[in-house]
Amino acid sequence: MFGTITLAALALNCLSVNVDAFLFPQPSLPPHTGNEPVKYSGNGETADYWRAVAKTELRNALATQTNIGVAKNVILYLGDGMSIPTVTASRILKGQLQNKTGEEGHLSFDLFPHTGLSKTYCQDHQTPDSAATGTAYLCGVKTNMGTIGVDGRTRFGDCYSSKGAEVTSILDWSLAAGKSVGIVTTTRVTHATPAATYAHVANRDWEGDHYTSGIPGGCKDIAAQLIDDNPNIQVIMGGGRQFFLRYDQRDPEHGSNAHYGRRDGRDLIQKWKDDKHARAKNYKYVWNATDFHAVDPSSTDYLLGLFEYSHMNYDYERKDPNHEIAGEPSLEEMTEKAIQILSKNKKGFFLLVEGGLIDHGHHEGRALLALYDTLAFDKAIAKGDSMTNRNDTLIVVTADHSHTMNIVGYPSRGNDILGKVDDSHGGYSRGSDGLPYTTLLYLDGPGYDVHSGHRSNITRVNTDDKHYHQQAAVPLSSETHGGDDVAIFARGPMSHLFTGVHEQHYIAHLMAYASCVGDYSLQSECAAAEVAKHHP
Repeated sequence: MFGTITLAALALNCLSVNVDAFLFPQPSLPPHTGNEPVKYSGNGETADYWRAVAKTELRNALATQTNIGVAKNVILYLGDGMSIPTVTASRILKGQLQNKTGEEGHLSFDLFPHTGLSKTYCQDHQTPDSAATGTAYLCGVKTNMGTIGVDGRTRFGDCYSSKGAEVTSILDWSLAAGKSVGIVTTTRVTHATPAATYAHVANRDWEGDHYTSGIPGGCKDIAAQLIDDNPNIQVIMGGGRQFFLRYDQRDPEHGSNAHYGRRDGRDLIQKWKDDKHARAKNYKYVWNATDFHAVDPSSTDYLLGLFEYSHMNYDYERKDPNHEIAGEPSLEEMTEKAIQILSKNKKGFFLLVEGGLIDHGHHEGRALLALYDTLAFDKAIAKGDSMTNRNDTLIVVTADHSHTMNIVGYPSRGNDILGKVDDSHGGYSRGSDGLPYTTLLYLDGPGYDVHSGHRSNITRVNTDDKHYHQQAAVPLSSETHGGDDVAIFARGPMSHLFTGVHEQHYIAHLMAYASCVGDYSLQSECAAAEVAKHHP
C-alpha cells in the first residue's frame, strides 16, 4: 500500500512538472563559452539587493507601533469594484507610467501598516451588489441584494416591506456625536454607495421620483431623502443633477431633463439652498470646475457640488473636450476641499470618499478605464493621508466587491500590463488556438469575441486603446461582480484591529468603536476604554 501511494504521488509530481514545463515559456539559450559577463535579469537586482529590501521591510514592521487611541476623524475610502487583481494591475500601471517595470512599485495605501480581508457576500446572495455591501460597511448589518439602509426583512422592490426595517449608518452616528460629515463620489450622489450613508430604500434604482411615482406604499426617492431628511450633511459632491431638477428645467450641460426630472414640481437644488439660507449657514452650490475652485473652504460650511447630469466622467476622459466642456474637479481635489471644510469642527468628522467608476470600467470590460480610475483614487487617498494626523485620524481603504478581471499568462517583468502576454523570443505567447491573448482578461462580459467557434485574432489590435474590451469567456452585455474577498488597508487609531479576515459589516463597527459613536458612544465601550487601560 505504501509503495502504491508513493508511486502514485511520484507519477502526479512528474505530471505536474511536465505540465509546468509545457505551459511556462522556455527561452532558447546560447551555448556557454565561459567568458560571458555576469548579468542579472529583471532590473539587475542581485541577491544582496533582495535581502536588503526584505530587511528594510522587516525593520519597518518591527518599528510599527500599535496605535491605541480615539479617532477624532474617520475617512472611509471605498474603491467600488477594486478587487485585489485591480490593485495589483494598477500598481504595475502606475510604475509603468513612470517608465519603470512597475511590479516593484506601490500605491499610496500599500504603505499603510495594517491590512485584512473582507468577506463580501450579502444576506441573500453569494456575490453581492454595491447596495447591500454599502449597507454592510456603513450601517453594520448585512442585507439583501439591491436594498439600501434596511435590514434583511426588506424584499427587493417591495416598498411596504422596508417600513420599520430602516437601519442607521456611521454618518448618522457621527452627526449624533456632534461631528461634521461629508460624501464625495465620482458617481451620482444618489448611487448605491453614497446613498447607503443616508437613504433607506427597497430598490437601489429609486434615485428619483421618476421611478417611485407609481410604486405602492409611498416610499420616498433617494434624492428627496438626501435633501429633505439629511440637511446637516455639510459636504456633498459627485454627479447626478438629473434627479434634483424638475422635468421642465434644463440642465446646464445636458439640456432637456424631461425623462429623469422630478415629477413633484420641486427643484431640490434650490430647496437645499433655501434651507441653508433660512438657517443662516455659509453655503455654496457649484456645478463646474471653475466655480468649484473658487470656493473658499475657510468661509464655506456647506458645499453641494453636482458636476454632471449623471455620473462624472472617467478620470482618463475628464479633461477630454469630447466628454467634458464645463470641467470637473478630480477626486483628489474634491477630497482636499472636503477635508478643509470638515476639519474646522473641533469634534472631528466622518468622510466617505468613493472611487465609483472603477466599477463602471470593469462592467464595460474596459480595464484601462478601471485602472486609471484606481490611480485617481490612489491620489485622493494620498491627499487625505498627507492632510491628516495618524494619531487622531483613522483612514480605511477597501472595496465593496470584486470583479472578474484577472492577471494571466506568464508575461515578462515589465511587460505592458494592458498589452499582450509576451514570450521569450520577442513575440507573443499564444493559446492552444494559436492566437495571442492579453495579460488582463475577464471571465465574463462584453469582451466575449468568439465567432464560428474561433477567438478573434488580436495580433494587430491596440489593446492599450481606451475603447478596447479585454476578451471574456462568457458573453454578457455587462461584466459581473466577483464573489471573492477584497482587501482592507488601514492606518490611524485602532487600525490594527482590521488585521485578519472579517465579515464586511465589521468595518462599520470598528470605525464606530474607534471614533466612539453609535453603539460605541459610551466611553466605557469604545476605544477610549483601551486608552484608559494603557494610560491610567
